[in-house]
Amino acid sequence: MAERKEFGSDLILGINGLGRIGKLSLWHHVARRFFPEIVVNIGRTAGTCLADIADYVERDSTYGSLHGYLYGHRGKPVIDQIDEDAGTMSIDGVKVRFLRTHRNPLQVAWSNHDVRLVVDTTGRFLDPTLPGDAPKGSLRGHLDAGAEKVIASAPFKIKSKGASMPEDAVTTVMGVNAHQYDPRRHRLISNASCTTTCLAHMIRPLINHFGPKRILSASMATVHAATGSQQVLDRLPGSGKTDLRKNRSILNNIILTTTGAAKALSLVIPEMANIGFIAESVRIASSTGSLIILVLNLQEEPDGEPIRAGMIKEIYRQSAEEDPAGYLHYSDRQNVSADIIGLPRAAAIIEGHEIHTRTAEITIDLSRVASVEPAVVSAMKDPLLRIPVTQAVIYGWYDNELGSYVNLLGDRTVSIAEQL
Repeated sequence: MAERKEFGSDLILGINGLGRIGKLSLWHHVARRFFPEIVVNIGRTAGTCLADIADYVERDSTYGSLHGYLYGHRGKPVIDQIDEDAGTMSIDGVKVRFLRTHRNPLQVAWSNHDVRLVVDTTGRFLDPTLPGDAPKGSLRGHLDAGAEKVIASAPFKIKSKGASMPEDAVTTVMGVNAHQYDPRRHRLISNASCTTTCLAHMIRPLINHFGPKRILSASMATVHAATGSQQVLDRLPGSGKTDLRKNRSILNNIILTTTGAAKALSLVIPEMANIGFIAESVRIASSTGSLIILVLNLQEEPDGEPIRAGMIKEIYRQSAEEDPAGYLHYSDRQNVSADIIGLPRAAAIIEGHEIHTRTAEITIDLSRVASVEPAVVSAMKDPLLRIPVTQAVIYGWYDNELGSYVNLLGDRTVSIAEQL
């Protein structure tokens, strides 16, 4: 077994929730060895004892064993020193304490465990406008319980119509707008979503090259792996639930659903607010590994180089080579989803083999455009305006769990911890 490196900090990390993102975040930080101690709040009993929790942490149906993830096929189990009374165990030399009493963030005694930074992975507390003592809990409850900073592993969702984003809240994607986090001002940080992360890294190089005004419109569809919100077998919807499809069996169906990627993207890339954009999502029976199909309409320039597939490929190839963090990947190989699972810190893997473009003229009758004065139209010899537009189709892979999202979430967590 390889020699363990020293810890990068003496801070104690808090993780709220032990679902898919919570568990894999624990894996990430054990492997990274930045935090010497981690406190995980489950908020309830699980199994019959702490050893059952250890078993859940050690084995994973998608990524295999924890010791295999850490040390490969020569690795041996790394969880020991399980103390039921104290609620602690050692995971590869990292002390991990499990709290099993309170689910409301306000009641989680982070201050008692010297936790200053919390990553909330539950997906339940996403409204940054709610006070810490909201009846059903809130993200700010972590602050009232002693944390100084809270990172949400999902996009913010403000429920009150007309309410604006609080001054102390910000949404960032590593490698795109991480610099917008201000440690003096921001206390609540959203790490956006796995889909927004991939999409932002697909869009940013194109905006940098063409500028936002030449992108006339854009749309995307994500072919997304199943998540914990879906059902293994058909199930009666809960009271008030309006999406009846998520209660259908993910084993047997392709399921249409929604995504908040378009809304979250404008928080990360403000230029997108002025570009017509539609985002859709389709869930499939896969445990992880997802795909974005991005379609853009780009305006050609009369004297410029025509937009062709080769140009788009070169934009991505060069952007990937110049990406200092290596978040953007470009591939000319013919990939399938299994090829990108677990690929470290790959926010987006561009499938260069399948980039396509087609150019055509769009004809606009100016006499039917309300903003054009009739006198202007009458003075024209031909009221028909012909604009060359190129449609580009781009495919981007992402591991919506460990490889892409959790690894970038880990980078965001460490970058904030370094400034505490």
